[in-house]
Amino acid sequence: MLLSLVTALVLAGQTPPPRDVGAMSTAPGVETGETERFREAVAYANPMPRGAPEADYPLVAWCEALVNGHVALGETLTNRDPLDLDIIRLGKLEAADFRAALNAAEPRQTAASRAAARAAAAEAAAKWTPLIGQDETVRSQAFGLFFGLPGRCEHAARRIRENITSAPATPADVGLE
Repeated sequence: MLLSLVTALVLAGQTPPPRDVGAMSTAPGVETGETERFREAVAYANPMPRGAPEADYPLVAWCEALVNGHVALGETLTNRDPLDLDIIRLGKLEAADFRAALNAAEPRQTAASRAAARAAAAEAAAKWTPLIGQDETVRSQAFGLFFGLPGRCEHAARRIRENITSAPATPADVGLE
């Protein structure tokens, strides 16, 4: 996500919007609405990996399944170092956040959307299945090569959790085009 944001800024010849000085939050690192909107615009403007759903609810299910698969693969390793353990811990937290968003949004979903989410999750989980049966060296390499999720995953989770139905901001909306 950070690379996507920096790339968008460099291509646009701009710097990220400053944090709102008058923001009500006192917690360090909490995004303002302006910064969040900027990051969301960049995330939704970037192309998605092949096979990723476009709709937010199935996308979050797909993201959760990818993270859970990565965690499961990491847990098969017998020689995990502290970084591996931290990645597994963070993956579990991220997957729990996606699951909470899916649970919050499920009552508002159509049967078709729920079915699309189940299909997307199954497709994403299936990407990890062949690796689980490989030898430890292959599993370790695959675990280390997972580059993470599209930035849109975190924004889609927030949008479905908070029942945001308006269109996401576009790069033009935030001054990138």
